[in-house]
Amino acid sequence: MNLLPTVENETAAHPTYSVIWLHGLGADGNDFAPIVPELVSPQWQALRFVFPHAPVRPVTVNGGMPMRAWYDIYGFDLVARQDEAGIRQSIAQVEALIAREQERGVPSERILLAGFSQGGAIALAAGLRHPQKLAGIIALSTYLPMADTLAGERSAANDAVPIFWGHGTLDPVVILQRGLDSRAVLEALGYTVAWHTYPMPHSVCPEEIVDLRQWIGERLR
Repeated sequence: MNLLPTVENETAAHPTYSVIWLHGLGADGNDFAPIVPELVSPQWQALRFVFPHAPVRPVTVNGGMPMRAWYDIYGFDLVARQDEAGIRQSIAQVEALIAREQERGVPSERILLAGFSQGGAIALAAGLRHPQKLAGIIALSTYLPMADTLAGERSAANDAVPIFWGHGTLDPVVILQRGLDSRAVLEALGYTVAWHTYPMPHSVCPEEIVDLRQWIGERLR
């Protein structure tokens, strides 16, 4: 499989941890790269942030307009009908990026998967099925896709993977209830979710960055 093109940011030479961060629908890998200085502490070990660009594909809910997307979205319901083939293709592309980090000397247990909105959905879908232990999963303003197959496909290696979930109480795109329903599915399967809500729409806010920075720091100890 051809590796997705990426934007990369290393906080210091010889990174010992990696964060693979997936953007939302219609954005690209540059979208979250600017938050790295706010997110990291100078006391941390060296990190490599990898921000891949999703493939360009037609998106049904947007009138078939081609844009960067991790999978097609058929309607605003999000879960009534899902693009399982597209989701699985993106999971495979994330697996390839994880494998490259391992080849560059960062073991799986030092890799964090992160994503916003559609990217967060893929971070969850890929991370919970990844056959080797991960350092954590960061899910921002998102939901759990293919929830009905997770119980049979999840990896025992990540039964206890730490999950940070941030969601806006005013989100009109991925409504708060969708996130709450996803958290309930995960908790029913035994996952522990560090759940945070913020009075924001479909976005990221400074308070969320502060909470996420603390959470990431705990994963690096």
